[in-house]
Amino acid sequence: MPLLAPAPGLTSKAVLAARLAHGPNVLPAAKGSGLLATLREVVLEPMFLLLLVACAVYVGLGEGAEAITLGVALLAVAGISVYQEIRSDKALGALRQLTQPRAQVRRNGEVVTVPVEDLVVGDAVLVAEGARLPADGTVTKLNDFSVDEAILTGEAVPVAKAVGDPAFAGTSTVAGGAWLTVTAVGTGTRLGRIGQSLEAIDTEKTPLQLQVRQFVLRMAWMGAAAFVLVWGVNFAHSGNWVTALLFGLTLAMSILPEEIPVAFSSFMALGAARLSRLGVLTKQPQTVESLGSATVICADKTGTLTQEGMRVAQLYDGATASLVALPGPLAPTAAQVLACARYASETEPFDAMEKAIVAAFATAAPADATAPSPMLHEYPLGGTPPMMTHVRQVSGRPLVAGKGAVEHILAVCRPAPAVAEEIRRVTRELSGRGYRVLGVAQAAQAGPDFPAAQDDFAWGFLGLIALENPPKANAAAVIQEFLAAGIQVKMITGDFPETAQAIARQVGLPGADVLLTGQQVMDLSNAELQPQAATTAVFARMFPEAKLKVVEALKANGEVVAMTGDGVNDGPALKAAHIGVAMGRRGTEVARQAASLVLVDDDLAGMVTAIAQGRRIYQNFKKAVFYVVSIHIPIVLTVAVPLLAGWEWANLFTPVHIIFLELVMGPTCSIAFENEPAEAGQMQQPPRPLSSTFLAGAELGRSLLQGLGIAAAVLGVYYAAMRLGLPLPVGRTLVFATLVLSNVGLTLVNRSFTQSVWRTLRVPNRILWLMLALTLALLLITLLVPAAQRLFGFAPVPLAWLGGCVLAALAGVGWVEVYKAVRHQ
Repeated sequence: MPLLAPAPGLTSKAVLAARLAHGPNVLPAAKGSGLLATLREVVLEPMFLLLLVACAVYVGLGEGAEAITLGVALLAVAGISVYQEIRSDKALGALRQLTQPRAQVRRNGEVVTVPVEDLVVGDAVLVAEGARLPADGTVTKLNDFSVDEAILTGEAVPVAKAVGDPAFAGTSTVAGGAWLTVTAVGTGTRLGRIGQSLEAIDTEKTPLQLQVRQFVLRMAWMGAAAFVLVWGVNFAHSGNWVTALLFGLTLAMSILPEEIPVAFSSFMALGAARLSRLGVLTKQPQTVESLGSATVICADKTGTLTQEGMRVAQLYDGATASLVALPGPLAPTAAQVLACARYASETEPFDAMEKAIVAAFATAAPADATAPSPMLHEYPLGGTPPMMTHVRQVSGRPLVAGKGAVEHILAVCRPAPAVAEEIRRVTRELSGRGYRVLGVAQAAQAGPDFPAAQDDFAWGFLGLIALENPPKANAAAVIQEFLAAGIQVKMITGDFPETAQAIARQVGLPGADVLLTGQQVMDLSNAELQPQAATTAVFARMFPEAKLKVVEALKANGEVVAMTGDGVNDGPALKAAHIGVAMGRRGTEVARQAASLVLVDDDLAGMVTAIAQGRRIYQNFKKAVFYVVSIHIPIVLTVAVPLLAGWEWANLFTPVHIIFLELVMGPTCSIAFENEPAEAGQMQQPPRPLSSTFLAGAELGRSLLQGLGIAAAVLGVYYAAMRLGLPLPVGRTLVFATLVLSNVGLTLVNRSFTQSVWRTLRVPNRILWLMLALTLALLLITLLVPAAQRLFGFAPVPLAWLGGCVLAALAGVGWVEVYKAVRHQ
């Protein structure tokens, strides 16, 4: 029955007063957020601390220019980190605004929609089926209102509410709807008091996050050990502990790959923002990483593979045993089938099938459709498979109308076996054409009281309603794109097996003939289900427990599971899947809250886009990490080898040189590579295992070889300059120029691990070219501007010698191009 709004609701003045008295409807922000927390993290970063110590040493030595330079570098490092963090936070803040729940409230005599955080104590709030309650309140009006309070109580059984009952923020509407008067908001709610906000739950680290953290920690320990070693060797040679400390810090700074964790957070946050512009909202940026690993898509049928909305295509008139096409003229008995189906639906339906039934009834019998039919009693959707019953007053008399799964309708109507078999045959025929079929029944009311259960009425079978929900125009193409990417597609639907298989065949789903029903799934043990889940393409007549069990079975098989859904009953499976995907338009609030992705336009093609972006982001992050590893090796060896080998020039670089390289490498790693377009053929490759790592094995080995090649070129220039007896400033200039030019070459070579640099030069990336131009401009400043020359300890060198540095850099980097050509010929 329609829920009339309380009148007139709060005035704007009363809203303001309530907000001042009780605060906004928000829970405390998670710890570790905000600008101060970001600054604290930056200050505690190892690179920042190393720079701070080096700056203090220069002050102690009286080296003012070097101290000022490192002080400026300190601000630059902090500024870059803060900028990246603010940029990421802005991207995530925009996402939160897009995914922020909204609520319908009665204010100033009108029903308006406002952000949930704007609710105040005293507001009249409307909550509908599938919505999450936005605040604590008292029920004032309701229609078959029941709530899942498991988030607070742990009890999964829905709680039926009555007028005057309390309802709590964070719980979700399982059935019906209600008007609530808000009694508490934000921290004053029961959820706020016990601190069980979903927003406050720590997000589990992804495998790649753990791998990056472990790798950086390992390198940090190596840096600490190298620091102690170099400090000790320098002190043994010079006897000056302060100078030895300075060169020890130089080596420690050269080893620490602090760009990698910064790059990871930037890639994920900017990737999430990029996806939002493409119509795919991500709840956590870490989800971006998992997208490229998806191996199975469990797709709902209705609204996902099929068009949004339904229409009644045919009726089966049980009185005449005949099929009737709609729209068209109806015999009285056929009209009664459609009328009872309408009266068994909600007055203001939420479900697409009920909307279609109401529309068909309005077309077939407009006068009856507008006549009042008040609800006298309601039995909510219940049973397995389900059925629902409404008792309405029609033309002054009570009418008991029921509709639901054909099996349930037959069970309560008990027709003769031959009649029942004919009804089942017609049901199979209609389902085989792709129709969604519902049974319709009518009952007589035996007395003034209503029975406890809907099954207890004396039911009589009326007929069947066949609803059409054809596939979306792009469904077949989307399925083929998933398959080409090496991703299995499985249909999981509550529809009839015949209907599900008909749609599966229409969209070209492989293995559409292999099917399991929800009951069959529940009858199998977990061990028995796992192999069958792997080979089954269509799951029909599924209910929440069965959906969840299938998802868990696929995960146990080692699959990375993406699950789409839009209803309350999809919540558990969406939460359990590695990647839960909710529909943005037709999805319930519960589904959107449980999911990790939201498709704004309810188009499964958005998942193809999301997976392609996930693969692009992962591939580019690999490039960035390999770039960092490769360029750190020559820096480390250039500092360590001469000292440990006893070369004449033992300490060519100082922290000033290292910080120059760090300021060049950081933005190149986390900004330029993030902006790289996807390489051709990424969506024709199989998904990567979620637990795989590129921080070990052959791929890391290739990166190490790249670094050793550059180190050989740089050390070659180092050794040649030393043996030729060139002045130390000249040798330092040539070695540093070779290292910076190698960095430029490495950036270009690492744009692709398969395509030649000649091909990638034609691939647009404006930011990358900007970073390379900035790097070369800074190098020229250090080589040509006298003040910069003095600061870096450089000397003027002939242009031909710089040409030699270019050739050395090309040799150190260019061998990789030969490797690419040989491997991929």
